[in-house]
Amino acid sequence: MSGTHTAAPGNAPATPGGILHLVRSGRAGSRADIARHTGLSPSTVAQRVDALLSAGFLREAGEGVSHGGRRPRALEVDAGSGVVAAADLGSHHATFGLFDLSGRLLASRTAAMDIGSGPDRVLAWIAASAEELRAMHGAPGQELRGIGIGMPGPVDSSTGRMVSPSRMPGWNGLDVAAALASRTGLTVAVDNDANLMALGEFDATAHTPDALTADGQLVFVKAGSSIGCGIVAFGGVYRGHHGMAGDISHVTVPGAPDVLCSCGRVGCLDAVAGGAAIVQALRRAGVEVADTRDVLALARDAHPLATLMLREAGLRTGGVLATIMNFFNPQRLVLGGILGEAEAFVAGVRSAIYSDCLPMITDQLDIGVSAAKQEAGIRGAGRLVLDALFDPAQVDRAVR
Repeated sequence: MSGTHTAAPGNAPATPGGILHLVRSGRAGSRADIARHTGLSPSTVAQRVDALLSAGFLREAGEGVSHGGRRPRALEVDAGSGVVAAADLGSHHATFGLFDLSGRLLASRTAAMDIGSGPDRVLAWIAASAEELRAMHGAPGQELRGIGIGMPGPVDSSTGRMVSPSRMPGWNGLDVAAALASRTGLTVAVDNDANLMALGEFDATAHTPDALTADGQLVFVKAGSSIGCGIVAFGGVYRGHHGMAGDISHVTVPGAPDVLCSCGRVGCLDAVAGGAAIVQALRRAGVEVADTRDVLALARDAHPLATLMLREAGLRTGGVLATIMNFFNPQRLVLGGILGEAEAFVAGVRSAIYSDCLPMITDQLDIGVSAAKQEAGIRGAGRLVLDALFDPAQVDRAVR
């Protein structure tokens, strides 16, 4: 993946690949729609649509909406010609999803894993798990066409390589997409997990009353064992110069304890507000907790220290986010990840935002928890690999 801003693919809508994108995006559902959007003659549209039908990219799906005269034949992505898998990796677990080629989620599951066991073992497991999902939930004859992966660490969007990921020995500098593609022969697309959660949230709410406006911006905070952030602007993920936009993990929190972070500095947001940091702080206080879910369970039972630490983590996170809100002025701030399920954490974030932001920023700012919930990451990874699979240039080559 390259570039700084992934907007809607397809800058040449008159080509077969561009026409396919028009149908995928919902902007065109018939040959007549395509002719209106592209300015092509009906005969040229028919020729290119026939090529897409023959190649298995599109199929006819009954009659569409008439704009006067005979009702046109509706067109849609041929969802039955294959499936793609998506994997949202964490430090100690992964969520998998299986999607048809229209982007419909067919099945999902979560399994334990250790990202620290190294890329060879983890990538082999991802490949095997994806094929197992296809065998269990795909239709007979459907082939696995691609895999999308959300990584719990920075990914350089210009090279596709991991950049100094925390607590991930053996992963630094690895082109994960290329490594898995060489192992499987499939189309593979990889990005940072927070970016894909933001994209998955955007897609999940695209056709709801709460959908962003056409030029809207969304900031998604992935608050789990660590804390990350993804940004959607103008319909796509904004990655910055080489993929680091939204990386708030190592922002220094003023007034926070001098806790050593994995980056070698002290007082980073990740080290003083992430789920792993809360677990360690509770253990030091003599409270037995195994992971972040244990912390949330204690808070639901009104454990005073667990509740206090979740609220403090929310205040620290909100303090960092307040600067981003003042600078970026987004339409929506979404809190996701396991800490987004904790009322005390969410309350702390809200309190800091309303305290530290200008009224003109918060007046129309929508602050909420994730609608996609645990599916945000796999939905984003599914969208990413489908965009790669249906890249207009690649489609044009396949049709030719």
